[in-house]
Amino acid sequence: MLDTRPLLLTTDFPALTRGQMDTLQVNLGYLCNLSCTHCHVNAGPRRKELMSLQVVELVLEYIRRKQIRLLDLTGGAPEMNPHFRYLVTEARKLGVEVIDRCNLMILLEPGYEDLADFLAQNGVTITASLPCYLEENVEKQRGKGIYDGSITALKKLNALGYGREPHLQLNLVYNPIDLNLPPPQAGLEADYKRILAEKFDIVFNQLFTITNMPISRFGGMLLAKGLYNKYIGILKDNYAAANLETVMCRSLISFDYQGYVYDCDFNQMLNLPLVASSRPKPHLRDLLDDDLTGKPIAVGEHCYGCTAGQGSSCGGALND
Repeated sequence: MLDTRPLLLTTDFPALTRGQMDTLQVNLGYLCNLSCTHCHVNAGPRRKELMSLQVVELVLEYIRRKQIRLLDLTGGAPEMNPHFRYLVTEARKLGVEVIDRCNLMILLEPGYEDLADFLAQNGVTITASLPCYLEENVEKQRGKGIYDGSITALKKLNALGYGREPHLQLNLVYNPIDLNLPPPQAGLEADYKRILAEKFDIVFNQLFTITNMPISRFGGMLLAKGLYNKYIGILKDNYAAANLETVMCRSLISFDYQGYVYDCDFNQMLNLPLVASSRPKPHLRDLLDDDLTGKPIAVGEHCYGCTAGQGSSCGGALND
């Protein structure tokens, strides 16, 4: 796969410093039951990288020491990590809100039949990928049969109270097709809610629109088709300085499956370590007693993806 990393390291993106941290994003591994074209992690069924129990225990220790209130679990399919349920239950005992970034299809996989019940019993917030409300667009990005399976999984979650009960939050994620930026989030959310309700009687809480990042699998596709410079140009042409105030890296840090620390999940995929440390590649165990507030953030050309248009973060648009 062609790699955009060498093209992203030199940038004129403005310098950023970290604010007060409230979110810990943990990548539990790159193993996934799907291989989506827009995936910035290059996850898939053949990946072997998974977080060990030893690192999971370090994550819990970091949560205790830093009094983290929000734990954002991602992958791959985070649920495929054998220690996923242990981490969720222990974090919930600490009063931490847990977000599971779920691809929906995992809820239908053999061996995971009780996963939805586990998530509901522990009050886990589900942020689920449904890159469009149209079958054709979903299957273009994620593969044949994924749309119908996703609808079945959403109905299963609704039946458990997700999207209906206040303590069971169900959010969906939209990713654009090809070189497009996401449309205004509020309007698209209204369309999603109307169409999914009319066609399937499905309800959910919020829609998050996320810009495709020019890295990993999506970045490789851009290079292969000669579209990389065009896409970077689109991101830069739509840069909005106001989004610098609320980009997610100012209040979040990201751990990879080995416990190494990054400013965000995208930097993790580019192997751009946290620069707010004297260590060249800081590990979680090195930062248990460090205060990162006010420290610099590693930036690259891909950062224009988070600041283009309405802005983009793991929680959707920054300015809708």
